[in-house]
Amino acid sequence: METAKLVIDQVGKVFSTKSGETVALDKTSFEIKEGEFITILGPSGCGKSTLLRIVAGLEEPSSGRVRLDGREIHGPGPDRGMVFQSYTLYPWLTVEDNIAFGLQLKGVSKAERLEVARHYLELIGLAGFEKHYPIQLSGGMKQRVAIARALANDPEILLMDEPFGALDAQTRAIMQEILLKVWEESKKTILFITHDVEEAVFLGDTVYVMTARPGRLKKSIPVTLPRPREYSVKNSAAFFELKMELLELIREESLKVVKP
Repeated sequence: METAKLVIDQVGKVFSTKSGETVALDKTSFEIKEGEFITILGPSGCGKSTLLRIVAGLEEPSSGRVRLDGREIHGPGPDRGMVFQSYTLYPWLTVEDNIAFGLQLKGVSKAERLEVARHYLELIGLAGFEKHYPIQLSGGMKQRVAIARALANDPEILLMDEPFGALDAQTRAIMQEILLKVWEESKKTILFITHDVEEAVFLGDTVYVMTARPGRLKKSIPVTLPRPREYSVKNSAAFFELKMELLELIREESLKVVKP
């Protein structure tokens, strides 16, 4: 009986281009358990985002399959929440209406969806901003709303594609702490793509490192740092050791694609 929440089984992806076929992913396999926070690292162009889009159902794999709760994925579904690097908020809707939008589509009553929206506003630290519009928010605040909107739909898994990549370093660090707080409260299964090694270690239960294109799993590194995690753990020797191990793995793969 399948006990994993998400199963990536020998997934491959080939794109056809004018110059021929490009293999983006090749025989990639791993499993994620219920409630795990998994981060994925890899050199640019290794297929990290392609893999996430396949899990989201936005791309079909050329080979292999993906199963969520034992069901094979074909196309998008409400069981998967997606957060992109761009904020993708509706500018004509207030903050609370952005968060409640998916619930409205499901036919949830106004009173119930506003109650859910305000719960997540409290969780992400934006209580009092219910009636604001996205244009009135900073980048970090917009991304918090995007995360709250994804969680409000109560997905089985949250898929995050470099959600903090467009933020400045200080805001990014704060957002990492906020996300951990939200995860500890919601216990959602999270698959998180990032280029940032420190971010991968700070957030993840396990870090998966991918090879250069064609992307496949190179190594999985368990993160044994205690939870709940405080920002100060980034100054610990254990954190530094994990960071250096991952930097070396990424360096090995990045050198493979550097032209002599």
